[in-house]
Amino acid sequence: MKKIGIGYENYKDFIDQSLYYVDKTLLVRDILEKGGQVTLLTRPRRFGKTLGLSMLRTFFEMETDADGNIKDNARYFSGMKIMACGKDVLSKMGKYPVIKLSLKGTKQPDFATAFLMLKKEIIDEYSRHSYLKDSIRLDEKEKARFRELWMGEIEWSERAKKFTGRDERENALREEYGKYAASLKELSHFLKKHHGTNAIILIDEYDVPLENTWQCRFYDEMVSFIRSLFESALKTNDALEFAVITGCLRISRESIFTGMNNLNVISVRSGNFSEAFGFTESETMQMLSDYDMMDRADEVKGWYDGYLFGKQEIYNPWSVINYVYRQLDTPGAFPEPYWSNTSSNSIVKELVLRADENIREELDTLIQGGTIEKRIHEDITYSDVYESEDNIWNFLFFTGYMKKVSERQEGKYIYVTMKIPNLEIAGIYETQIRSWFDKIVEDADRRDLYAAVARKDTDTIENILTDLLERSISTFDSEESFYHGYLLSMLTGFPSYGTQSNREEGSGRPDVVLYPRKPRDPAYIFEIKVRKKYNRMKDGLAEAFEQIETRRYEDGILDDGYVGVVSFGICFCKKSCIVGLYSHS
Repeated sequence: MKKIGIGYENYKDFIDQSLYYVDKTLLVRDILEKGGQVTLLTRPRRFGKTLGLSMLRTFFEMETDADGNIKDNARYFSGMKIMACGKDVLSKMGKYPVIKLSLKGTKQPDFATAFLMLKKEIIDEYSRHSYLKDSIRLDEKEKARFRELWMGEIEWSERAKKFTGRDERENALREEYGKYAASLKELSHFLKKHHGTNAIILIDEYDVPLENTWQCRFYDEMVSFIRSLFESALKTNDALEFAVITGCLRISRESIFTGMNNLNVISVRSGNFSEAFGFTESETMQMLSDYDMMDRADEVKGWYDGYLFGKQEIYNPWSVINYVYRQLDTPGAFPEPYWSNTSSNSIVKELVLRADENIREELDTLIQGGTIEKRIHEDITYSDVYESEDNIWNFLFFTGYMKKVSERQEGKYIYVTMKIPNLEIAGIYETQIRSWFDKIVEDADRRDLYAAVARKDTDTIENILTDLLERSISTFDSEESFYHGYLLSMLTGFPSYGTQSNREEGSGRPDVVLYPRKPRDPAYIFEIKVRKKYNRMKDGLAEAFEQIETRRYEDGILDDGYVGVVSFGICFCKKSCIVGLYSHS
C-alpha cells in the first residue's frame, strides 16, 4: 500500500516518495483548452488547490539544474492521464518560465507585518530565479533592478535597525510598497528576456490576506497593494503567457480585479474544471478499494460527500484521505470532522449570533435535512459579508458550508436551492448553535427561577424555561440530552445547593437533584420527559411522576439523612414545557 500523504502539497513529493495520488493531471489540458489568459479557480479550503498549482508548475516549468541544463520532468507524469492528451498538449511540457506565489503567509495581525511577509514571498521567488542576476540577455540596468528587488529583505533589515521612530518606519514602508508593486511584472519581463518565451504566473490562496485584513481592520491598505501587484502583472503584461489564481472566494472586480477583462472566473457553479479539485465518487471508491475499505463506503458518503461542482458530485478530499489514514492506523475508528478542524468556522458563528427568528427557522430546516432558496451573486467583498443575510448565505455557499441542489432564474437574478452537504458540515452548525444557546443560558439571570423552585411555583418555572427556549433553535427537539443539559445549566449555581446529575437514588437515577448544604432545607428532584407532540405532554408529565414513585427517588434521598424532598416532573416539547409538583397518591 502506498503511504497516505497527509499535509503534502508539493506534487513532486507524491512521485518521488511514492505517495498515494488521485490523478488530477488533466487540469493541464483544461487550462490550455478552457482557461482564459487569467483563470481564477475558487474552491473551499483543503480541496487540493495548492497541490494542483504545484502540479501545473511541474508540468510547464522550464527548470534548469546547477549547471544550467534544462531538466526533463516527464518522469513525474509517467502513467498519468495527461500523457494520453496528444502532442499539442505535451509539447508545452517544460517550455515556460514560471512564477509561483503563495499568499498563505500573509495572515498577520497588522498591515506592516502582512506586507513584509508578502514581500518576502516575492523575494523568495526572485531567489528561485537568481540566475537572472548574471544573465547575458539582461542589460546592466535590468540586472541592477533585479538585484535591488532580490536583496530587498537584507536591505530592509539593515535599514530597520536605524529607525528612530514610528513615522520614519511608516515612510520607509511606503517606499517599499512602491518598489514592489510591479515586482511580478518586472520578474516576468526579466524571465522572458532570458528564456525567450513568456512567463506563466501561478498565485495560490490570493484571498487569504483579504479575509485576514478585513478581520484585523486594515483591509483597504492591503487591497490597494494587491490591486497594484495584480494589475501590473496580469492586466497589461506582454510577458505573460497565462496566469492561474486560486482562492476560496471570488472577490468583487471593484476590489482587486478592477478593469481586468481577461479574467475567467471558475467557481463551484461552473461546469468547466468540475473534476479538477476534490474527489469524484469513482475516485473516492477507488481509494477505498485500494485500501480494502469498501465496507466503509456508505459511512464515507454520508460524512464527506455532498458537494456539487457544476454538475459533478464531489467528496471532500482532505476528509477522505484523513479518514482512510485514520482507518489504517486504528481500524474501525469513528468518522471525524477533519475538514472543520482545519477551517475557520467564524462565518457560521456569526450567522448564528446574528440570527433573527427567520434565520433560526432556516437553520432548523437545514439541520433537519431540508433546503432553503437564496438569490446568488458571486461578486463579494469581505467588507460586505455581514451587510445582509443574503451575503452571509452566499459566503457560506461558495466556501463549502452549503451545496447546490438546484437553481432557477427569475428576471435578472439567479436563485439557488441549497442544503448542508453532509454530516461533517452539519456538525459545524450544530456545534455553533449549541455554543450560542449555552451562552444565552450562561448569561441568563436565574434568580427568579431559583425563587420559584423554592416556593414550588410551577407556573413561574414553566414560564422562565419556556421564555429561554423560545429564543433557541428547534434542532435538538427530540433529544432528551439537550433538555437535560439545559435544565442542569439553569439550576447550577442555586444558592446553598449542590447540583448532581443522574446520581443513583432509591432504585434509579433521577435526572437532576439539588442537594442542600444546610440540613434544614429540602432536596429538589427534577425528572425530565420529552414528547414530540404537544397533546402528549400531559402523558409525559404523568410518566415522570410514575418514575419518581416507582423508583423511590425520594426514599433514597431521605435514607441519606436529608430532612425533606420536593419533586418536580417536567415534560418538554419543542420550545415549550409543562412543570408539575409530584405528591404521593
